[in-house]
Amino acid sequence: MKTLRFPHPLVLLTGFVLLACLLSYVLPAGVFERHADAVTGRDIVVPGSYHRVPATPVSPLQAIVDIPRGLGEAASVIFLVFLAGGAFTVVDHTGALRRGVDWLLEKFRGREAVVIPIISVLFATMGALENMQEEIVPLIPVLLILMRRIGYPAITAAAVSIGSAAVGAAFSPLNPFQVGIAQKLAQLPLLSGGGFRLAFLALALAIWIGGTVRFALRHRVAPEVDAAAATAEQGGRHGIVLALLFVTFAFFAYGVLELGWEFEQMAALFFALGVAAGLIGGLGLTGTAESFIVGFRDMAFSAMLIGFARAIFVVLEQGQIVDTIVNAMSAPLAGLPVTLSALGMVGVHTALHLPVPSVSGQAVLTMPLLVPLSDLIGLSRQVTVLAYQYGAGLCELITPTNGALVAIVAGCGARFDQWWRFVLPLYLALLALAVVAIVVGIAVGI
Repeated sequence: MKTLRFPHPLVLLTGFVLLACLLSYVLPAGVFERHADAVTGRDIVVPGSYHRVPATPVSPLQAIVDIPRGLGEAASVIFLVFLAGGAFTVVDHTGALRRGVDWLLEKFRGREAVVIPIISVLFATMGALENMQEEIVPLIPVLLILMRRIGYPAITAAAVSIGSAAVGAAFSPLNPFQVGIAQKLAQLPLLSGGGFRLAFLALALAIWIGGTVRFALRHRVAPEVDAAAATAEQGGRHGIVLALLFVTFAFFAYGVLELGWEFEQMAALFFALGVAAGLIGGLGLTGTAESFIVGFRDMAFSAMLIGFARAIFVVLEQGQIVDTIVNAMSAPLAGLPVTLSALGMVGVHTALHLPVPSVSGQAVLTMPLLVPLSDLIGLSRQVTVLAYQYGAGLCELITPTNGALVAIVAGCGARFDQWWRFVLPLYLALLALAVVAIVVGIAVGI
């Protein structure tokens, strides 16, 4: 039997752009009224205000034009990928990364499987804290070096990074871009239900890490060997470069969590890292510049995928059919029993995340509609937020409209159907856990 094989990522995303174009002719145009929300600082929809508007179908020519427009809207993310990718290439060319990997493997010799839980918990923590996604793209070359030296398949680098981050974000008790915005819109205290979420986060990570370790061990091959030797002088420089790398990560975390950094500040930090690492590592100005160019070239494909994915939503917005899709999916929930309505919300959020790949944007779009509905049928607002988190958050693991995911899988040299074969059993297990959490949440009255 022929196995499922996805087309090339660029073909896939371009196909979604053209599908969005076709839907703008098929679906009726409609919008919700919106008003500025002082609590979240965003424009949110007014429940019950959906109405038809004159059709604005997007022509195939305009859809093609929307691809560079999508690249423009994702420019800050794309430049982060370029500059951070260039910086890590500089660090790699100094030899410091390989020396650091050698040191790590020496410490865990005979216990290499422990590396997966350690790295997974690290990325899951960043996902839970700040919804880390696009920032992971430039780190993939580093993780690939580590996984290949252990002998694990390349796709494991995606699993321990963006996979773990997505699981951490979906079950997070405090992610400001998911649960934070949703709880504000639901007028719930921030961090409320934190203990409940932490318990299910631990279970979710156990499922994800266990599945990743099992996959890595089953598909392990002979490790790659790096025969390069380092002189004492190089060893000293490598230590300084690695120390600089760790300081950069610490400053990065502080900037994101405490200073509210945008992608531009992150990109500037990594550019400074690359310049400093190149000079300290002995590459000189010309060698540092050439290493940046190599990094730009290696990151170009991944960066372009992020822009192409953004173009899909640009077309849907121009066709004024995003609100139509949301209204059509949310309206039937009112006639269901409480538990089925809550589980139906999970399904709605999962389906909506295909055309609306932004978790924060989806919260702003759906919470003002679903919170009054939950009040009407007697469903806890906290459970309504859980349904959004689990539906939209877990969909980040499988949707090809997630530009960061597609870019990372491509950066691992894997096809998306290979990622699907790995992730679908784990996704279904996590979705089952989400269903249990919803049912338990209703039973205990969180």
